[in-house]
Parts: sequence; C-alpha cells; structure tokens
Amino acid sequence: MNTVLNITRSILGQPWRWRMLETDARDPGFAPDDLVTQLLLARGCPREALAAHKAPSIRAFMPDPSIFRDMDRAAHRLADAVQAGEQVAVFGDYDVDGATSAALMILLLRELGLEARPYIPDRLMEGYGPSGPALVRLKDEGASLIITVDCGAQAFEALEMARVAGVDVVVVDHHKCASALPHALALVNPNRLDETEGSAHGHLAAVGVAFLLGAALIRTLRTRGFFTDRPEPKLLDLLDLVALGTVADVASLKGLNRAFVAQGLKVMAKRGNIGIDALLTASRLTRAPTSTDLGFALGPRINAGGRVGKSDLGVRLLTTRDPGEAERIATELDQLNEERRAIEGIVQEAAETLAAHKSNRAVIVVAGHGWHPGVIGIVAGRLKEKFGRPALVIALDDAGVGKGSGRSIPGVDLGAAVLAAKEADLLVAGGGHAMAAGLTIAEDRIDAFGDFLSERLDAAVTRAMGDRALLLDAVLSARGVTPDLVTTMEAGGPYGMGWPQPRVVAGPVRILKADVVGNGHVRAIVSGDCPGGGGGTLKAVAFRQAETALGQALLGAAPHRRLWLAGRARIDDWGTRPAAELHIDDAAWAD
Repeated sequence: MNTVLNITRSILGQPWRWRMLETDARDPGFAPDDLVTQLLLARGCPREALAAHKAPSIRAFMPDPSIFRDMDRAAHRLADAVQAGEQVAVFGDYDVDGATSAALMILLLRELGLEARPYIPDRLMEGYGPSGPALVRLKDEGASLIITVDCGAQAFEALEMARVAGVDVVVVDHHKCASALPHALALVNPNRLDETEGSAHGHLAAVGVAFLLGAALIRTLRTRGFFTDRPEPKLLDLLDLVALGTVADVASLKGLNRAFVAQGLKVMAKRGNIGIDALLTASRLTRAPTSTDLGFALGPRINAGGRVGKSDLGVRLLTTRDPGEAERIATELDQLNEERRAIEGIVQEAAETLAAHKSNRAVIVVAGHGWHPGVIGIVAGRLKEKFGRPALVIALDDAGVGKGSGRSIPGVDLGAAVLAAKEADLLVAGGGHAMAAGLTIAEDRIDAFGDFLSERLDAAVTRAMGDRALLLDAVLSARGVTPDLVTTMEAGGPYGMGWPQPRVVAGPVRILKADVVGNGHVRAIVSGDCPGGGGGTLKAVAFRQAETALGQALLGAAPHRRLWLAGRARIDDWGTRPAAELHIDDAAWAD
C-alpha cells in the first residue's frame, strides 16, 4: 500500500496508507461513480460482483439452508411442533443478538399459529447460556421443544440434563465450537468444526442463522402442504431484526450479512415492528435509520435491559402487539441506558488505571471487585481502542468468581484462545468468536490465564500491530466534504465490521476555533482558505480525544500552521438544512 501524502508518522504515530487504489477527489477527472466502485473493490469485492454488491439482495447472497449440518433435522422438528401445536420455549442470550434471534423465532412461530414462550436468563443470577435447571423447569412447565438461540454451543452439562429429562433441544448458535459437541436434537452453527460448505458463513450472527432456520422451516411446511389453506409468513418482513442483531453483535458485514443489513434497514424504515418503532422514537430518530444507528443508538438501549435492568425487556419489546407496552418498555430501556453509561464510566476509569500498567502485554487482562458485570464488555472495547490490543475485563464477586468479557483486534482470534484456555482448565467456562469472548474464572487463575493468552496470542498481536496504519480512501479539500459526498459514499455500504466506513483526508486546513465539549470531545472549525487548500470551512469533531496527542494538537495549533485531517465524513442534520462534518480519527502537520 502506498503512503498517502508521504505521511509516515501522524500525530497519533501511525502511517497513512491507501486502503487500495489512490483516489484524489481534487483531480478534475474524478467522478462519483469511480469512488463507489473503488470503495467496493478496496473492501474485497470481486470486480465481477460489483453489481451485486452495489445493490445487495437476499436472492443474490442467500445460500440453501440445507448446506448446514443439522439444519434439515431442526426444520423438521420445528415443523412437527407447529403442526401438532406443541408448547415451545425459546431460550435466548441477554444481548441484542440473543434478543433479536429469540424475537425472530417467536414472531415467525406466531405467524404459523404457535405462541412460543421466551426465556432470557438473568445476567447476574443465572449467567450466560442455558442452565440445566432452567431447561428442566421449562420442560416441567409443559415445553416439549426448546430452541436455544445465540447460546448452547458449549452447554454440555445443561443439554445433558435436558436429554435426561426427555425434552428436545434445538441449538441455533454461531459461537466457536469445540471438537466435541453437546448433546442436542440438532445443533445448527456454521462454526462447527465438522461444517463443510456451511463454514463459509461463519461470520453470521446468531440472528442470521435463525433466519436461515426460518427459511428452512417454511420450506418444510410448504412441502407438507401446510399452506394449502393459509398464507405463508413473509419472512423478509423480519429482516429488521436480522439487521439489528447483526450490526449490534459486530458481525462482519460481508457476503450474506451485507444483504441482511441493506434490506433490513429498508424494512426498519417502514416501522412495521411496533417495538422497533417505539425504540426509534425513544432514540430521537426521525429519519430513516442507518447501520451506525443500529450499533450506537438502538443496540445499546436493548442491551441495557440485560446489562443493568431486566434481561427480558428486549424480547418483550420486539415481540409485543401493544403500542402502549412498546412505548413503556422503550422508555424504560432509554432510562436504563443512561444508568448504564454512569456505571460504565466508573468501571472504565478503574480499569484504565490497571491497564496502564499492563500496556506492554500482548493481551490486557484486568479484574476488579465490585465492577458491574453488565458493562465489562463495553469497557473491554474501550481498552482495546485505547491500547490497540485485545483486552479482557473481569468482574469479581464476593466469592472470588469472575465474569469476564473481551474484545479483540482484526487478525487476532480471541474466541479460539479463550476456548483453548478452557480446555487447559484455566476457566470454569468460556467461548466466543474471533472479535469477542466471554468467560467465567476463579480469581486465583486470573494471572495464569493472562500469561496463557499473552503467550498464545503474542505473535498474532505483534503482527497485527506491526501492520497498524490508518487506511484511507480519498483526499479532499475542505470544500469537498459535502452532503453529496456523504450520500455518494453511503452507496458503497452498509458499513461496519469487515466492511469499514470510508475514511477521507481533508486539507490542508487551519484551525479557526477549537474547544472541548461533552465528555472530552474536541470540536473544531477549520478553514481551507490557504494555498492549495481549495477554500471553504468545515466543522470537525474528535471524540474522546481531549487528553490525547491528537486533541492537544487541535486545541493548541497556531493560527498559521496547517494540518491534514483524516476521518469519516458524516451528515450534520441539526441545522435548518443538512451539512457535512468530519469526525476526526487522526491528523498530520502539512508544513
């Protein structure tokens, strides 16, 4: 990759490189469609698939569900339950992927005439995943079939208890699997080690796997003549749930996931789901939602129920038929999200203090008594961003048992490492996927666990950090950062994990005004009215950077000094008409 503007060391100490091809929008021969094509190619789109990726559709990317192991077995068992009117329970995880997966199955079964019962475990009292007593209790209360969603791939003891109790369990999951699998009637998971063709879809979130099971179920019922005298459910109407769960779980937006999110956003814009409509209102979103809104507005509010409130609020919201109930739950989730932010700030401050002493390790592992387990995943993500390496945060209870959550960086498979630590008897429980993991650990094993991770992942982390660079897609004048540019770049979306938001360089510019606002954000007004700058003024924001080298450079820049600003162009719609602004990720001196 060629260096952009010959910048080999920015203010944040990193080189700037082209993501792939060189794009300079100051070139008079530059055309908008060239940019969209380049954005797609730079993110791994084959040239022959450009048309499909510019308008990602379910038809173009959807595989035959039968390629997945146990999919047909699961679909036939669900079809039997539908036709016999059995009592079915849906056991979900307490995060957004779990809530949307459970809601999808419940709403689909409801359309098929079967009212399934949701069960979401309490994060603090029951912990992650199926427990044997809970599954047996569901059976004793009448359930003859239990579907676990976004959990179950490592639930060996719980599923054995369910087998002994005589209840059928279908597992729908996407987390890393061990070589041995727990006993279940069917275990549908693209990340099974014995998967063949289905392994190509290992990047799916659990809600995506649930959607495929829904398609297989409808097809099975169709072959049985179930729809002779009744309409088929419109499975595509549930894509709003799939998009929300996929983005919130930070699943890679490649292949089928791109189609899920692109089409799901269209469904969501129609506000057909009463609960999502109420959540959009509670989030103060009046325009059509974007992928960013799913990750930063809707997802955190649903997560807040499982983190610091009632774990079943998300599923109740997404499946309610009552607009009044939806409004009440959405308002409660909005309030819980504010509580979550306050709790998160306290834990983050303590965790960052501990992490500062471990920043030379390949993987940062910190633990603390009294930390709220509902926010440790968010804090782990903050540590990962600050220190540029995988991070795990462990909340210890009075008995010395720790609940941990980790976040990784591209190129480092944290889920596999946590699973290996479990197999090495360092953990009570653990699992996850490449970018995130969860675990249960005894306090006296934390140091050994940290050593294990750092030794196992040292080479991968070193390689990933050695490749560290700010990847850029285009160079613009300050005047070139416009709403039209943002709209053009959005045509290359949806963006997210594995399909990164376009990043541009604007400048060179001078700082006209800079100050600190909110929670350590630096806001600046910059001018391109200088030789070679192209003219124009631009609003720019560097989030949570006030105390960093970047923030200090923006705040202290002399009026005569010129900068290149690198970041993401976004729409600022607070004024009377939309304007563009730049969310700054880095900067470099231009002279």
